[in-house]
Amino acid sequence: AGIPASPGVPEAQAAATVIVPWNDREAVTRALAEHAREGAGEIAAVLVEPYPANMGLVPPAEGFLAFLREAADASGALLVFDEVISGFRVARGGAQEREDVLPDLTVLGKVIGGGLPAAAYAGRADLMNRVAPAGDVYQAGTLSGNPLATAAGLATLELLDAGAYIHLDQIAGQMAEGLRLVAEQAGVPVHVSSTTGLLTLFFHAGPVTSYAEARECDTEAFGAFARAMLERGVYLPPSQFEAWFVSLAHDEQHVERTLAAAAESLTEVAR
Repeated sequence: AGIPASPGVPEAQAAATVIVPWNDREAVTRALAEHAREGAGEIAAVLVEPYPANMGLVPPAEGFLAFLREAADASGALLVFDEVISGFRVARGGAQEREDVLPDLTVLGKVIGGGLPAAAYAGRADLMNRVAPAGDVYQAGTLSGNPLATAAGLATLELLDAGAYIHLDQIAGQMAEGLRLVAEQAGVPVHVSSTTGLLTLFFHAGPVTSYAEARECDTEAFGAFARAMLERGVYLPPSQFEAWFVSLAHDEQHVERTLAAAAESLTEVAR
């Protein structure tokens, strides 16, 4: 069974997808076993966003990605990482470098285009050789190989040295710690999740380790907070379930300004 996330997704397409909760090893094991036992055909691939950022940033539990690698191998499925957000952002080698887990295929976007529309996929040689002209699987796109986007992407990747990631880690860490402090001072229960280049302020009293827990967040409080921040010149993602991005353009002054606005905004939310 599948759970379409948007109106217009055909039932047949959703039915070809098995949805399991994030960070739930038992659910993954059960889904792979039950599907094989039903004789409905083997699972072709385990698709995962290794650092999910579309329910807010909910990092993988320790060892979870390595478990997915083992589970995929045991079932004969491919392991596919959606690193459109995390690729080149959390590390030069993405989440797979940080977690030391190598998928069979990787999907990339965003950072790889240097601010312009670009995307890419990569993987094992035997899989990539199945794509035309080497193989019989055809893939092309109107904007594929766009020279402007490619040039911007290459220039961006050249700037992403070790110092860049130290900066991204420091800025995200300062922002996260500051948000925890001002929320505590305002008396607003929150959970702040962060990693290099990414963070989320969850309006949730306890840790957020799954989509179910993310959905428990006070979205009305987040909406009021986002509007209050906008009035103070800080434009946040308009959803509780979108991660915040920090960039090389951000410095400590930006952090201080954001935290000052957050302190005032959270005080408003608490009233």
